[in-house]
Amino acid sequence: MRKNRGLVWLIGILMVAVFALSSLAGWMVWQRQSVHGGLNGTEETLAASLSDGQGSERGEDSGGSDDSRREEDTKGQGDIGIGGDIGDGGNAGSEGNLRSQGDGGSEGKIGSEGNQAEETVVDPASLKTDITLLFAGDVYFSDYVLQAYDQAGGIQGVLDDGIRQEIDQADIFMVNQEFPFTDRGTAAEDKQFTFRLPSEKVSILQEMKVDLVTLANNHILDFGQDGLLDSCQTLDEAGIHYVGGGENLDRARQLVTIDAGGRTIGFLGTCRVYMDASWAAGPSHPGVFSTYDPAQAIEAIRAAKEQCDYLVVYVHWGVERETEPKEYQKTMGRQYIDAGADLVVGSHPHVLQNIEYYHGKPIVYSMGNFVFGSSILKTALLKLVLKADWEPGANGMDEGTTPEGIEEHVELSLIPCTSSNGYTRIK
Repeated sequence: MRKNRGLVWLIGILMVAVFALSSLAGWMVWQRQSVHGGLNGTEETLAASLSDGQGSERGEDSGGSDDSRREEDTKGQGDIGIGGDIGDGGNAGSEGNLRSQGDGGSEGKIGSEGNQAEETVVDPASLKTDITLLFAGDVYFSDYVLQAYDQAGGIQGVLDDGIRQEIDQADIFMVNQEFPFTDRGTAAEDKQFTFRLPSEKVSILQEMKVDLVTLANNHILDFGQDGLLDSCQTLDEAGIHYVGGGENLDRARQLVTIDAGGRTIGFLGTCRVYMDASWAAGPSHPGVFSTYDPAQAIEAIRAAKEQCDYLVVYVHWGVERETEPKEYQKTMGRQYIDAGADLVVGSHPHVLQNIEYYHGKPIVYSMGNFVFGSSILKTALLKLVLKADWEPGANGMDEGTTPEGIEEHVELSLIPCTSSNGYTRIK
């Protein structure tokens, strides 16, 4: 009986051991399946991210599920943002290198293929557009003008709204400065009228929005070479260009260029009227660019034409108060055109003279006074528009061509004005 009881216990113990071993084996099999299924899930997640365009070319490191391995692969890459470049020292194979490279499909983009296409940058100044050049005649801030300016408290007392709007719309505005800015010097002898203004009055030119003046006239040396040199310095400091005069002949004949509308516009100033030979600039002394002998002016025009697309020559000539140009003006104007000038603008007579077209190019013999004394019955703004399709030589035509013959490329018009008590307005 005891033997049977002992046998029963032995069998019970063996049955419990077998059951325990079976349970342990089953748990181990379940755990292994769970771990295997988790790894498969990681691979599926990575594949899905690649197919969404997040990644790089395939061939990535097979240890992609190891976080430490992925961190190692991203070293040396820098901070790659959306559409950014991948650094030279990096490994593009791991998930860590697949950061926001754009919509590259399942294969993605790396290296130079991952860069965005280079954007072509166009300089707006190089685009050819219409260019508006505006010219006026003689300017002198007489007592009448200064009084009108002071009473209005600004340039609105000197120029009306219409004129100021035309100036605002122009790319370049040029006048004849018929006086020096100076407090020095001695008035020229045997001269009925001598003009000058203190340098601070240059602010009125600035308020007029004058870009460029010619100094080639018979008043710029009213107070000697000091007056001319002071004027040059004043204009330089005010940021206003000048032609036709300077510290020596080289500066007096110097071409000034201004870029506008994708082209280079050139300006020269010459003088055919002044007091005596000492007023003409020389190699080592100040003065105006003399054109009594047109040879030097013709030479300067030919050289200037090689440096600009459109060339303007502003010349002081003629006889005061005469409304018809002299024969020498006609001859000289045509010589200037033949030498390469595209536009010749005249001053000195203080009244308007006619316009001639020579080989399709305008010669404006006199613009008259613009801002000057107490009363100016007739004056004008000369407005010239170079069209966007204008090219050098496009308006060169036979002698006698009318304005209508060049309208396709160049528009020229006169805006009639009048002035009284120092106030100039559009008629």
